[in-house]
Amino acid sequence: MTSNGSSSTRPAAGRPRDAQIDRAVLEATRDLLAEVGYQDTSIAAVARRAHVGTAPIYRRWPGKEALIEDAVFSADTAWLPAETADLHADMAEWVRHFVRRIAEPSTRAALPGLISAYHADPERYRDLYERADLPAHAALCARVRGALPAGSATAELVVEILIARTLVRGLMHGYDEIDTFCTRTADALVALIEAAA
Repeated sequence: MTSNGSSSTRPAAGRPRDAQIDRAVLEATRDLLAEVGYQDTSIAAVARRAHVGTAPIYRRWPGKEALIEDAVFSADTAWLPAETADLHADMAEWVRHFVRRIAEPSTRAALPGLISAYHADPERYRDLYERADLPAHAALCARVRGALPAGSATAELVVEILIARTLVRGLMHGYDEIDTFCTRTADALVALIEAAA
């Protein structure tokens, strides 16, 4: 999972939303996820931590899953690695980009609960993917395709390997030995790309 999302909610008609409340609620959600985990991060607990009522939260997010999605996959921290002439450096940066995002304590706490929610409601994940993951997926594929012959199907494989490897690493090990992990993963990905080229 990658970081270029936008809120899934729509502001209600009437006066504009208070951005300060949005920030306080999202920050409180991230803090609670890291401290008490997914199960105990309730709307009521977030409201207490953010010093707001539950009504302003429900006006912005329809439920807990939507709030947590925005807290850990919001556009506020979205960025994509810049392309350079150095394929290995670019792959290492993409690996770092994905693993850092997954390794964030709030994200590590949120993902198991969200995955369970997506199992019950696959359409929910498809919506999140289109909003939050698709732009990064497309940018990474484009970078890999630039190093491959036209028509090669290897780019999708490289992206799938990178995402799967960083997901497991981030969830299981966090930031431990991240530099070594990024370098070794980039080594393997570049070898695969070069073999296909």
